[in-house]
Amino acid sequence: MDRIAGHKNALGYLYPPIEPFDRCVLDVGDGHKIYVEQCGNPDGIPAIVLHGGPGGGSSPAMRRYFDPAAFRVVLFDQRGCGLSRPSGNVEANTTWHLVRDIETIRTWLGIDRWVLFGGSWGATLALLYAQAHPERAAFLVLRGVFLMMQRELDWFYGGGAEQFHPDEWQRFAGTIPEDERGDLIAAYGRRLFGTETAVQSRFARAWCRWENALATIEGEGAGFESPDQHARAFARLENHYFRHKGWLERDAQILEDMPLIAHVPGVVVQGRQDMICPPRSAWELTRRWPHGELRMVGLAGHALSEPGITAELVQATNGIVRQAATLGF
Repeated sequence: MDRIAGHKNALGYLYPPIEPFDRCVLDVGDGHKIYVEQCGNPDGIPAIVLHGGPGGGSSPAMRRYFDPAAFRVVLFDQRGCGLSRPSGNVEANTTWHLVRDIETIRTWLGIDRWVLFGGSWGATLALLYAQAHPERAAFLVLRGVFLMMQRELDWFYGGGAEQFHPDEWQRFAGTIPEDERGDLIAAYGRRLFGTETAVQSRFARAWCRWENALATIEGEGAGFESPDQHARAFARLENHYFRHKGWLERDAQILEDMPLIAHVPGVVVQGRQDMICPPRSAWELTRRWPHGELRMVGLAGHALSEPGITAELVQATNGIVRQAATLGF
């Protein structure tokens, strides 16, 4: 669950565009090859950016939340996403494959400890990686927290967000026969993984439109239509992960396992008007996290690029630079 909307209102907070100093495709096994890039200072504070979705992809804009003189920024496209291949492939593509891939990247790059920067599904993945490898997590910067809990899926796909966006909900739910609307994730899954490509594309576009429409507080994504190939890859991957509840063993697993990273510091930036990932999850997370600071942005929704969200994220990364010695960098 992640969308980068227009950056015109947030440019003043971001660092200037920078080009990667290294790009490669890394074979992680299982038939998957993932795109990895590095930018900034090769000797800087290592930080990995975890994009949203599941099914999204990295973007050049994501490089701009870090001081390029201070950070060594690693971006990668998760399995099946962006420039990784095969595109949209759901085989051998689970949360735990991605956690393993992050650790593979860290080892391959010779990084000891690093900053984890992720929003929405990227925040989910950052937390799960940190809980699996607490000795490798130096600091977490999270945005628009999503914990892969049933209540969150029920909110977005079971009628909660419908109360605020009934017109867009009608477009989304109305594509499904009424007798199947009790489980829209499953109903869409049957069509997204059906045999007819045209049907897959039609339902993929509807899936993406629902999410795009609610991404920003201004609803700028309402009229945006994803291209067929991107929509199919994104919707199929996201649906695949949601149908399997992220392969977590327990519904509240991330919250219950917060003692594993109680010692790790972090900042959570949350839009109070977030219609995709409501603030309750961010609030509950930081209540269980002794060194986690919640920064609630009143006039902001979900998107990474909303001005208030952008400003807080840049402040958070700048704060890491000021604490570099304390954090062991």
